[in-house]
Amino acid sequence: MVQYTYRFEKVLTLREQEKQQTEIAYKESVRDFEEVATRLYELLKKKEDLITYQNERLTVGATIDEIYHFSTFIDSLEHTIADVQKKVVQARAKMNWHEQKLLEKNLEVRKFEKMREKDFETHKIHEERMEMLQLDELSSLQYFKKEIR
Repeated sequence: MVQYTYRFEKVLTLREQEKQQTEIAYKESVRDFEEVATRLYELLKKKEDLITYQNERLTVGATIDEIYHFSTFIDSLEHTIADVQKKVVQARAKMNWHEQKLLEKNLEVRKFEKMREKDFETHKIHEERMEMLQLDELSSLQYFKKEIR
């Protein structure tokens, strides 16, 4: 029996490596997105806590300097939140792009694997056919040897 070799094995190996690299990049983009989203959550929580604290201070009485300080701090916090929101949108877009590339690479690899399966089946059928022909030839030779004797 002839050893089976897939003619596109090197291409399949290359596609699998590309898929692995794309998967690593996707995981990294997910991690980056999670970090930026966590940062945004922390800033929003900080703003909420600060507003709650400011309202408590206003009920018991706060100086004008404290009110001014709180409003200035909240304004700067809102600017920081807006910047981080932009970063979250960018990180999400990058993550989605990497996810799309990963899906494309998975599809490519699956196509080559399916082609390999079909090619292997064809190879098996061919090998079985060749084996049957050899067996037929052997049996014919044996028959003729008996007839000659």
